[in-house]
Amino acid sequence: MRVLSVSQINFFIKSLIEGDGRMRDIYARGEISNFTDHYRSGHLYFSLKDEKSVLKAVMFSSAARRLRFCPKEGMRVIVRGRVAVYEPGGQYQFYVEEMQPDGVGALSLAFEQLKEKLAAEGLFAEEHKRPIPPFPARIGVITSPTGAAVQDIRNILSRRWPAAEIVFCPVLVQGEDAAAQLTAAVKLMNAQKAADVIIIGRGGGSAEDLVAFNDETLARAVFASKIPVISAVGHETDFTICDFVADLRAPTPSAAAELAVPDREEMRAALAQLTRRLCGSVQAGLDDRRQMLDALASANVLQNPSAWLSPRR
Repeated sequence: MRVLSVSQINFFIKSLIEGDGRMRDIYARGEISNFTDHYRSGHLYFSLKDEKSVLKAVMFSSAARRLRFCPKEGMRVIVRGRVAVYEPGGQYQFYVEEMQPDGVGALSLAFEQLKEKLAAEGLFAEEHKRPIPPFPARIGVITSPTGAAVQDIRNILSRRWPAAEIVFCPVLVQGEDAAAQLTAAVKLMNAQKAADVIIIGRGGGSAEDLVAFNDETLARAVFASKIPVISAVGHETDFTICDFVADLRAPTPSAAAELAVPDREEMRAALAQLTRRLCGSVQAGLDDRRQMLDALASANVLQNPSAWLSPRR
């Protein structure tokens, strides 16, 4: 009779499970339960369950950092990873490499989660919105130097209000470094008091293209800005977190440029109208006083002073 140690049994089970290629890269669907987020290490520990069974799972920080949303208790998810044995404890579990919500996209869920969080903190409240100055002398523009947005903004600003100076801060508007560059640009504009109003944005794109404008750090930088911010991200149907937290939302970069400055021709027309009204008011005042003077001059005492003096003499 051969007697095995506990370690030998666990090692044997480990070799059986991990030696099976079918357990190395698989997908699983289930509901998250017993969820624990180790904030210091960044590891996520939880169980996946369905109507009949429970499977322990772990997602290490290296994989968890790539998540676009926040997993929560009771959320249904689809995970990809491998089944392996934790030999010292004699437990097998699912090591998760990727996770996505079951039934809704990760980006959409992340957007809704952040939107709900920031709205609860009051970052979207109207009482925090700063007014856009009516006649800005300097317009800060934060966008890509190679996109069509910057050229559209320049053309419209130069046509509508050429007296304004454009302070351009080129940044990436998509990719891993885009959110950090956008945030730094907003902070730099404020630190140097570089503009009277800031336009931040880009042209339209897919949900993946607009991820940088749904960044929490950028949203907080825009909220903290002392300079009013106009958000111009995408087309009319695209909304981002940056749109909600900004002082004014424009559907396109071109529309943002129109909202940022007055129209020179409209100002000329308004000035001409005011001039005409002023001249008319002055002329009407002069006519009224001329009539008063004529009425006084036609009085008997002025037309025939002796008739008034004789009885009194």
